[in-house]
Amino acid sequence: MMNLKVAIEQTDTGRTLPLPKYMSAGAAGLDLYADVPVDEPITLEPGDYKLIPTGIKIALPEGFEAQIRGRSGLAAKYAIGIPNAPGTIDADYRGEIKVILINWGKEAFVINRGERIAQMVINKIEQAEWKIVNSLDETQRGEGGFGHSGR
Repeated sequence: MMNLKVAIEQTDTGRTLPLPKYMSAGAAGLDLYADVPVDEPITLEPGDYKLIPTGIKIALPEGFEAQIRGRSGLAAKYAIGIPNAPGTIDADYRGEIKVILINWGKEAFVINRGERIAQMVINKIEQAEWKIVNSLDETQRGEGGFGHSGR
């Protein structure tokens, strides 16, 4: 495992929140915190989705991306998820990271300041360069898709 140096800036309101952090030695994702006012928590009614600020901006090195993923505990206990999961933060993006949360549950869910709302996984990426061909190589699977192998 390599340690990647990533520049991070906290917004004015995000400075009192912890920086994203790994919650265990083997964790792949860094937990992100909700940067909402203490006196103005955000309520997600069933079926609602909202953009939740995290109070951070990052500068990823070229050749890397950050994926924003849901937290399994929020999904399992409250049916809170990320509708575009995983969301992608590109290396050239410099704005505040915000997380789209959706309530797929049956009860309202309140997001308080400093609550862990998502996780961010940093990945090395490659950019594709297209090579036009007349036909693709054959595989055992071929064009089978969408459940072709059964249950």
